[in-house]
Amino acid sequence: MTQPAAHPLRTHARVLTAALVGTAIEFYDFYIYATAAALVIGPLFFPAHSVAAQQLLSFMTFGLAFFARPVGAIAFGHFGDRVGRKSTLVASLLLMGGSTVLIAFLPTYAMAGPIAPALLCLLRFGQGFGLGGEWGGASLLAVENAPPGWAARFGSAPQLGAPVGFLAANGLFLLLGLSLSEADFAAWGWRIPFLASAALVGVGLWVRLNIGETAAFREARDHAPPPRVPLGALLSHHAGAVLAGIAGVVACFALFYLATTFALSFGTKTLGYPRETFLTVQLGANLFLALGILAAGWWADRTSPARVLASGAVLTVVVGLAFGSGLGSGSLGLVWFTLASALFVMGLTYGPLGAWLQTLYPVEVRYTGISVAFNLGGIIGGALAPFAAQALADRGGTAYVGLFLTLAGAVTFAGVTLGRARD
Repeated sequence: MTQPAAHPLRTHARVLTAALVGTAIEFYDFYIYATAAALVIGPLFFPAHSVAAQQLLSFMTFGLAFFARPVGAIAFGHFGDRVGRKSTLVASLLLMGGSTVLIAFLPTYAMAGPIAPALLCLLRFGQGFGLGGEWGGASLLAVENAPPGWAARFGSAPQLGAPVGFLAANGLFLLLGLSLSEADFAAWGWRIPFLASAALVGVGLWVRLNIGETAAFREARDHAPPPRVPLGALLSHHAGAVLAGIAGVVACFALFYLATTFALSFGTKTLGYPRETFLTVQLGANLFLALGILAAGWWADRTSPARVLASGAVLTVVVGLAFGSGLGSGSLGLVWFTLASALFVMGLTYGPLGAWLQTLYPVEVRYTGISVAFNLGGIIGGALAPFAAQALADRGGTAYVGLFLTLAGAVTFAGVTLGRARD
């Protein structure tokens, strides 16, 4: 009697685990810095400045990694399209993880003077450079191994690494905050999450070293040699698709970093919520990011990734209109509902990206195309988000904070429209 076919999730469990675990580690690494930037980086590395300037400089070091990401996207995309997905993903994980661990050993300004923030910026660049090649490769690893009808659900596997990494980072900071005094946390406790990254990177490397190359890449390599300069081929023949991809990812970055980094800083320093209380609220809201990603993958396989992404963009506009008022409402329940709603919609804009972006580029330049679009969009939606929100709050009050989200949603909707026009 014929045995029933194995379920796709079981058949490809190792590949999906490699995509999810690696990205979870990368987002853990990246978000522990985001949390530290909101809480302690300013006073420790820029103590000579005012409190407001400390926070702005802290956010500048946070934003620096976003500008490093496109550089990493070009470098890792080049080798990902010429050498292969697997080895490039291993290298990106090593660079990102190594930079994160070294931050744990940095001297502060009180110990080393101006060299301390200089070294911090160097390691932040290393973090961003490594992450520049991570997400695109992890998405391709999943999507290019997906059976027919499963591309969006497989493509959402790396995205699930974001809430997992956020949960680990936020949870660890919460535990440290509950266990340590303010003085101990500022003196050495903030270093523990960076040091813990070493163990997580070891797990990620073990998983990734035990997978093979994707079938789509092998087939393309057997059919024709890869382009000598994938970036040149991408910009020469697919410039419109690059613009569409950049615009398409803006909303998910804006939602994530306003609901996490900016909200934590604004909630604790401007609105006066206790740090552990606000971290707990964010921790609960984070579950809705995972739900949004899962819903988006299922929905996109039944309709199309473009339709789900466009719907998420429209909802981003709506969330933006209420985000600032909800955050500044004075009710923790309403704050939680605001953050949970924003992160659920973020899941709808983030979940279909892996399946949507890969449709814009042919296999031979796909790693470069996805990585460049994703990381350039991250500058607009991620690096600018805390600055724009803070500036809007300073000028018009809390109610104006979400206007950046409204604009980001409109940009992403335009990107989806441009991508459809090229089909």
